[in-house]
Amino acid sequence: MGKEPVKILITGAAGQIGYALCPQVARGAMLGPDQPVILHLLDIEPAKQSLEGVKMELLDSAFPLVKGVLTTTDVEEACKGVSVAVMVGGFPRKAGMERKDVMSKNVSIYKAQASALEKHAAKGVKVVVVANPANTNALILSENAPSIPAENITALTRLDHNRALGTVADRLGVPVTEVKNVIIWGNHSSTQYPDVNHGTAGGSPIRKAVGDDSWLNGEFISTVQQRGAAIIKARGMSSAMSAASSACDHIYNWVNGTPADTWVSMGVISDGSYGAPKDVVYSFPVTCKDGQWTIKQGLSIDDFSAQKLKATGEELVDEKQLALQCLQE
Repeated sequence: MGKEPVKILITGAAGQIGYALCPQVARGAMLGPDQPVILHLLDIEPAKQSLEGVKMELLDSAFPLVKGVLTTTDVEEACKGVSVAVMVGGFPRKAGMERKDVMSKNVSIYKAQASALEKHAAKGVKVVVVANPANTNALILSENAPSIPAENITALTRLDHNRALGTVADRLGVPVTEVKNVIIWGNHSSTQYPDVNHGTAGGSPIRKAVGDDSWLNGEFISTVQQRGAAIIKARGMSSAMSAASSACDHIYNWVNGTPADTWVSMGVISDGSYGAPKDVVYSFPVTCKDGQWTIKQGLSIDDFSAQKLKATGEELVDEKQLALQCLQE
C-alpha cells in the first residue's frame, strides 16, 4: 500500500516564493521522494487569477507525487486537514511605512490565519513562518492559536543558515556538503548572528580552515546578515529560489531528522537557553528526531558571541512588545 497523501498549506502561493516553492514540494524536496502530497494554495483575492495559473502549471508538470491541488482565497478552506503549513504570505514593508504600520498589518493577517489553523488543521500540524518579520509573525500566530503546541510553530532561519554554509564553502572553494554546524542565533533580521565557532569544513574547524579571523568576525557576518538586501540590489526582487529551497530543508529535517552529529538553525520558542530571552521565537542550533526538534546544549559561547546573542535577543523583545501593543489596539 502506498503512503496516504499529506496536505500541505502554502500561503501567498501566487507570489515569488510560492511560485518557486510549489514545484520543489511537488518533487518531494519537503517531505521526501516517496511521500504523496495534496497542495492547499492560498492567496488574497487580487491574486486569484495568478493562483489559478500556478495550479495550471502544477497540473501541466504531471508531478507523480501530487494527488490534488486546491486553490482558494478563503483561509478557513485552505487550512482544512493540513499537516504542514508554510506561511509565505505577509504584508511587506513599503517605502515610507513605519515599523509599527508593518507590524500592525501582519498582526491582523497572522491572527486570522492562527484562528483558521487552530480550527481546521490536522492535529500536530507543523508550521514554518517565512514572511517577515518571520520570528515575530510566528510568535503572533502562536499567541493566537493556543491549542497548537508552541513547539509546532517555527520561523525560517534555515535560509540564513544555508547562506552561511554557502559563504564559507565559496570562500574555501569546497563543495557546500563539506561545511556543517554553523549556527544562526536570534532574529531573521540584520541583527542575526551567524556563528562559525563550532562548525567544521572538511572535518577541520572552520576558523582553522579559513585562517582569517578578521574576515570571519567582520565581512562574513555582515555578508550573511545583508544577503537579502544584496539579492534585491542584484535582481531587483527579493530572494525566492533560496527561500523556497530553505523552507523545504527546514521541514524535511524537522520531519525526517537531522544527520548524526549535525545540527541546523530553526527559529523556535525560546526556553532561555544560552541566555536568550524566554517566550520569543529565537533561532537556535537544533537537532531533529521523530518529528521533534531539540536545542543543542552545552556549546561554549565566547564574549564576542555573547554580545551578539544579547543584541539580537533585545531586538526580538522589542518586536514582541510592539506586536502585543498592535494586538491590543
